Amino acid sequence: MAGENIYLLTALPSPGELGADPPMTPAEFLERVSVAPKPYAEARALFLGDDLRQREALLAGEVDEVQLTVLTAAQAKDEAPLPAYLAGETDEEAPAGLGVDAVWGAYFRHVAALGRRSAFLAAWVRHEVGLRNALAAVRAKALGLDAARYLVEPQLGLEEDAFAATIAEWSAAATPLAGLRALDTARWRWLAEHDAWFTFADDELDVYAARLILLGRWKRIEQAEQGAAEPAAASGPDPRERITT
Repeated sequence: MAGENIYLLTALPSPGELGADPPMTPAEFLERVSVAPKPYAEARALFLGDDLRQREALLAGEVDEVQLTVLTAAQAKDEAPLPAYLAGETDEEAPAGLGVDAVWGAYFRHVAALGRRSAFLAAWVRHEVGLRNALAAVRAKALGLDAARYLVEPQLGLEEDAFAATIAEWSAAATPLAGLRALDTARWRWLAEHDAWFTFADDELDVYAARLILLGRWKRIEQAEQGAAEPAAASGPDPRERITT
């Protein structure tokens, strides 16, 4: 409730702009909001999505280390089962090669269920699923593949046309890293448009958590670049060779 969140929100440091150092880790944020069960569960769901992205990169050999909040190291390495609500289809039931998409489908359904009590999460799912599928469709068509095979829970997302400007910015990027930057800049703008600023509602805490994810992602990229002779994106498989980003 708004009154209960006043102290939590006023005590949070400013997140700054995209590219700034994160003011805290996701784990530290969860510790602060642990007294508020609803925003705690919603933020944890958002952070789980970041963990799944890192897990996907780890299993694809794009990164060697991950910084997890919800998943365990064993789960990230596929050495332990994911939470039951992410199980989705079994390997026997899932189409060949689409096991990752099955996990993402289960994840988005999980967040959509939480979105029944959160206007922000409901909008976030529509935006994130729509963007993911718009990217998948463009990339699949460019490779001469059936785009429909790579869409995840399309009924939950916005239509591809809603992302025409973002896709154009991504497509025009000179490097894969610049393409990722274009996508995350669009995500950052979207968060600013949906920030429940100064309402002290749960949604305002959710937006803060979503910003922490983007700040943390770019901090990891910066650290990877500093530790490698070449930019992190160039040291592994081209991110735009994947169907989704």
